[in-house]
Formats: sequence, C-alpha cells, structure tokens
Amino acid sequence: MDGAPVEVPEDEPGEVVDPRAIDLVLRVGELLLASGESTERVNEAMLSLAVAYELPRCEVEVTFTSLLVSAHPGNGALPVTASRAIRRRSPAFWRLHALHSLVQQASIGMLDLDEAHKQLREIKTGRGPYPAWLLVVSFALIASSASVLTGGGPLVAATAFFATLLGDRTAAYLARRGVAEFFQIFAAAAIAATAAAIVIAMGNPNRASTIVTGAILALLPGRPLVASIQDGITGDLVSAGARLLEVFFMITALVAGLGVVVYTAVQLKVPVDVSHLPNSPAELLPIPVLAAAAVSVTFAVSLACPRNVLPIAAIGGAVSWIIYVILLANDTFPLLASAIAALAVGTLGDWYARRRHSPSLPYVVPAICPLLPGTLLYRGMVELNTHSPEAGMLSLVGALSVALALGAGVNMGGELVRAFQRVGLGISSRRSRPAARRTRGF
Repeated sequence: MDGAPVEVPEDEPGEVVDPRAIDLVLRVGELLLASGESTERVNEAMLSLAVAYELPRCEVEVTFTSLLVSAHPGNGALPVTASRAIRRRSPAFWRLHALHSLVQQASIGMLDLDEAHKQLREIKTGRGPYPAWLLVVSFALIASSASVLTGGGPLVAATAFFATLLGDRTAAYLARRGVAEFFQIFAAAAIAATAAAIVIAMGNPNRASTIVTGAILALLPGRPLVASIQDGITGDLVSAGARLLEVFFMITALVAGLGVVVYTAVQLKVPVDVSHLPNSPAELLPIPVLAAAAVSVTFAVSLACPRNVLPIAAIGGAVSWIIYVILLANDTFPLLASAIAALAVGTLGDWYARRRHSPSLPYVVPAICPLLPGTLLYRGMVELNTHSPEAGMLSLVGALSVALALGAGVNMGGELVRAFQRVGLGISSRRSRPAARRTRGF
C-alpha cells in the first residue's frame, strides 16, 4: 500500500540427493538384472535401497535392457536422474543370493552407504562357487544325464557328453570372434545333431535319438523362459515381450541347427526315422529318477547356484519327474502333467526360498529342467524333413506349449505362496503391485 515492492518469499531448499545413493541403486539393479532376476524383483530391490538411503520421492523404471532412477527433491529443485544400460547378461545365481542379502541388510539399517558400496564391489569382482572348467563340464553333463533320462545307456551318455562339449566350445570360440549368439546356438545344435546322424549311419538309431534329445535339453532356454512368464504375469509387459522374443530367437536357432543337419542327413539317405525317438517311461524306476536329479544338479552348477542349493535342486528335479510320471500313468495329458508338476515345484521352491529369505529362481529353475521338451523339438524337425510337415508343425507347437506351461506353472506356485504370506511385497503392500490392479482389460 505504501508503494514498496513486494518481496517474493524465497523457496526453502530442497532435500539433499546423494549421488552415491543413486549410483548404488543403479549398480545393484544392474547386477540383479544381468544375473537373471525378474523385473519385479529388481524394481522392488531398487526401491528398497532408495528408501533405505533416503532418496526423496524416488521413481524407478526397469526394462530388459536399461534402468532409470529419478529423485525429486521438491521445492523447485531440479530432479536428479541417472540411467544405466544392460550390455551383458550372464546367469550367476550366487550373485542373486549375495545381492538379496545386501538389500535386506541395507533395508533394516545394518549397512551405511560406504559399507554397501564396499560390499557391492566385492560381489561384482568376486569369484563364483565353482571353477570355470566345472561350469563347462556341467553343461555337457546336462546332456549326458538327459540322455540317460530318455532311455540311453553309458555309451549314449558318453557320446552326448562329448558332442555337447564340442558344441559348447565351438559356440564359445564363435563368441570370442564376435559372432552373434543366434549363430552360436545354431552351431552347437548342429554339432549335436551331426553326432546323432553319424551314430544313425553306423546302425544305432535308438542311441542317436537319445543323444540329440539330451543335447537339446542342455541348450533349451529354461531360465529366460521362466523370467519372461514371470514378467508377463506381474505386469511388466515390455520386459516380458523382450524376454519372450529372446526365447523365441534362441529356440529358432536351436530348431534351425537341428533342421539343417536332419535335412542333410535325409538327403544323404541316412535312415532318420520318427519310430526311433525315445518315449518317456510310464513307470517309476530308480535310474530315471536319479537321472532327473542329475539333470537338475548339473543345470544348477551351470547357472552358478550356491553350493547349498545343489541338494535342494536334486530333490526338486526328482520330485518334478516323479509327479510327471505319476500323472502320465493316470492318463493325464503331457501338457497338463508338465504344468501340474511345475506348479508343485514352484510352490515348494518359492515357499522354501522365502523361509530362507533368498531369491526363488535358484530353487525352481533347475527343478523343472528334466521336463523341458527336448524330445518334442527333435520329433518336430524329423517329421518336417521326412514328408510329414503337418505333424512336424504340431510337434513344434506342442513343444512350445509345454515350455510355456512349465513357466506358467512355476510362477503360479510363487503367486500362491505370495497370496498367503503374512507380510507384503518388500516395502509395498500386496494391493500396490502392478499385477494386482484390476484393469478389466483397459
């Protein structure tokens, strides 16, 4: 009123954003995602760290190939945003255990920021529980165990071992030369199928079929399949679509490698016949049950699971195979039998993981490996190249259906455990999950 200019009140300073906290959140999320964890779990872990280290109004965005963290101090201050790209993914389930432990300790205030960074550096630069040569051997042992599971003997197991080992080493050489992963899987599948064709040409068709099905089982993408179904169920549709596309290309490379060799063998008059394919046994015999347990253990070793997970993996593989065979003996369709067995393993594995405050993937992924549809894929390629294209397409569709049923069954088990747990999901409640929101299709 007296003509003096009105003094604009100054804004209060915004909350302080520590860049080291944002860096920690990003690096933990990057390692979790690169090690094979699902998108929902990565998002939950990053938000837990953001709350623990007091990042104001933090937003986290997780996709299959990138991470973004944004903190909003408020009161007119500019937001602080950082992102990180996922350039390399390597399944290392021992890191999942260590990272989950770090997040839990930080969430309850047992780690300050400097200690968390130090522990993260140790996890990132640390060595796995197994030497590198054992990881290579375990991959070949998956094939030899799977060949015994489908009816092969010691000679078949040895042949499958060396064929898969040669294919894996060839793929590793191509990787060092900068060749794309699609052609690495193509080469590995082609080498396994070539070994089977040689055995057929020598007059042992039954042995050949078990060799190639064992090698296929070692190459099938069980871990990405489970993660893709889990992302889709939990509402992370972008990551789910990307993971499913990755699974599609891996299976396509596998089918292409098999198809080229089978077609060449048929043209060279090698007697490749569908009648020689192995059938799943309908009785509970000690050797198949032990072989199923061996498949799960070797798969767990190839995924670098902690050593204390191996006995649980063996039990899970044996249980999944026993349930599957019992259901088949009671005239259950193979697709439904696979889904029910995966549901049982997923429920038990997720429950046990929550009791131990550990991630569930190391417990459930190896347990479903004996049920992966290696025989159906090989059958489809043989039928396509022996003048039965309709039957071949049906077999390939059936193999894909079984794979999706396994992934859905495992994740349904986890959802059942989640529905009846006493606590919510990390720092949020159950109803705040994106997967729990009722959109009714909109």
